[in-house]
Amino acid sequence: MPKGWPFKRTLLETKLGLRFKDPALLEQALVHPSYVNEDRAAKSSRDSYERLEFLGDSELNLIVTAELYHQRPDLPEGELTKLRSALVRGTSLAKVARKMDLGQSLKLGRGEESTGGRERESNLAAAFEAVVGAVFLDGGHEAAKRFVLSSIEDEFEALLAGGAVPEDPKSRLQELVQRHGMSSPRYRLVDVQGPDHEKLFNVEVTVDGEVVGKGHGRRKSDAEKLAAENGFKHFKSSPT
Repeated sequence: MPKGWPFKRTLLETKLGLRFKDPALLEQALVHPSYVNEDRAAKSSRDSYERLEFLGDSELNLIVTAELYHQRPDLPEGELTKLRSALVRGTSLAKVARKMDLGQSLKLGRGEESTGGRERESNLAAAFEAVVGAVFLDGGHEAAKRFVLSSIEDEFEALLAGGAVPEDPKSRLQELVQRHGMSSPRYRLVDVQGPDHEKLFNVEVTVDGEVVGKGHGRRKSDAEKLAAENGFKHFKSSPT
């Protein structure tokens, strides 16, 4: 049986600082797509965390955006965007998830378990976003806000105190094309390959109708960032 299951709700809630009215939401937030793919019974009775991840991603961005807006009234939109990107990127969220030991509570398929899925950055980041979505459904926006801000408090304070803002690939490309008087980059999902538990997203970025970069990744956001990096290199090597 996978590590961390049967589901130890009370122990995990203590780590998260939460108490769910509907514990099934928290359980769903930790069901990796690979488990649903391998377990036929689960397919009819339980979804993976993907829908909650989708919801949690939007709620997380809203919470972080609003907090940055109020905390840093001195910064323009572009700098706020860079700060937000640094806080909600996969690496940062995986770091937060590790502090909560979320990986040990994931319900994984056998293949994902055997290949180190509990420590995979994309899984940890997705699980954290799914938990945010579960908290939102269980307790509303204010509950989600309290959970998110307490979870990322250390990263938030370190970033605000750090001075220089890390450059986000999409922001760098946006600023570059604006300096050349061109339209904003547009990102398009070309296709998704692989089974549900090992999806590979392929994205291309266009500027004024021209494809300037392509990227792939286990998450759509990672594929977009890689496409942006390649687009930035395209313009730097061939100045407009």
